[in-house]
Amino acid sequence: MGPMLVATDLRKSFNGTFAVDNVSLELGRGESVGLLGPNGAGKSTTIAMLSTLTRPDAGKVEFEGQDVLADPAPVRRAMGVVPQEIALYPELTAQENLEFFGGLYGLRGEALRAAIDDALDLVGLSERRRDQIKKYSGGMKRRINIAAALLHDPKIVIMDEPTVGIDPQSRNHILDTVRRLNRERGLTVLYTSHYMEEVEQLCDRVYVMDHGKVIAQGTLDDVRALAGDEGAVWLQATAYPDGLLESLRALPGAGQAALADDGIRLTRTSELALIDVLRAAEKAGVTVTNLSVSESSLEDVFLHLTGRKLRD
Repeated sequence: MGPMLVATDLRKSFNGTFAVDNVSLELGRGESVGLLGPNGAGKSTTIAMLSTLTRPDAGKVEFEGQDVLADPAPVRRAMGVVPQEIALYPELTAQENLEFFGGLYGLRGEALRAAIDDALDLVGLSERRRDQIKKYSGGMKRRINIAAALLHDPKIVIMDEPTVGIDPQSRNHILDTVRRLNRERGLTVLYTSHYMEEVEQLCDRVYVMDHGKVIAQGTLDDVRALAGDEGAVWLQATAYPDGLLESLRALPGAGQAALADDGIRLTRTSELALIDVLRAAEKAGVTVTNLSVSESSLEDVFLHLTGRKLRD
C-alpha cells in the first residue's frame, strides 16, 4: 500500500510572489501529520491545493494513486476540511446547519440523522443541537465546524489552525477529538498550526514550513534532532556565579549554556553526565535546588533553522 495522499512539487504564486514554492508532502493511511509554521508560511494555500479548492501553478496531487487535478471527485468524497473561518449559518440551529451540510454530501433520512447524532456526540454538543449558532461561543462554533466536516465519514480530515482564538476548554476538547478520531477510528489527519505543543501532542510526523518552503520534515524525534542537540539540562541553584557558566560549557557533551530568569539552560548530547553538572556546581560553591532534563522542542528546531521564533 502506497501513501494515501501525495503532493509533489506544488507551486502557487499570487501577484508574482510564491506563497508555496515546490512543496512536497505525503499522508499515509491512519497517520496524524502536522504542518507547522508561522502565519504566512503558506500552510493555508498548501491545504487549498490538497483539497482541490485551488489549482496549483505547477506540481501534482495524487489520492490513492489517481491524479486529483484530472478528477477531483474521489478526493472530495473522501476528505473533510475544517477551514480557519467558521463556515456556518448563524441564524440556523446546529442541527439545521448539519442537515444542510449533510444534504450537500448526499446524506438523506436515517443515514443523515445517524451521522448528525454521531458528529454532535463526538464534538460534545448534543444538548445544544437546537440552539442557534449565533448563541454559541467561538470555541463551540469551531466544534460544529468540525462536526460538519465529519458527517460523510471521510477517510482524511484536514484541519487548518482549528484552535486559533478560542477558549482553553474548547481547545482541549478539539485536541482530544482529533486524537480520538485518529487512534480509535484510524482517521488520517493533516493538522496545521503555529502552536508547537499541539503538533507535539497530536502528530506522528511533521512538516515545518517557512516562506512557502518545507524547511524540515520527519518524525518528531527526527525533526527535534535537527536542533543539533539532545535536549537541554535545566539547572536551578542558590546562586549563579560567573565561573559556573564557563565550567558547565567546558564539560564533555555540553553545548550552549545560557542564564535565564529562573535558572541555566544547558544544551547537551548524550555524552553529558548529570553527576558532572552537580560536581561543577559544587566546585563553584553553590547548591543545586533543581535539575531537570528536557528534550529539545520543535520551537528550538525552528529557532535553530531560521534564527527566529515560530510566533514572530
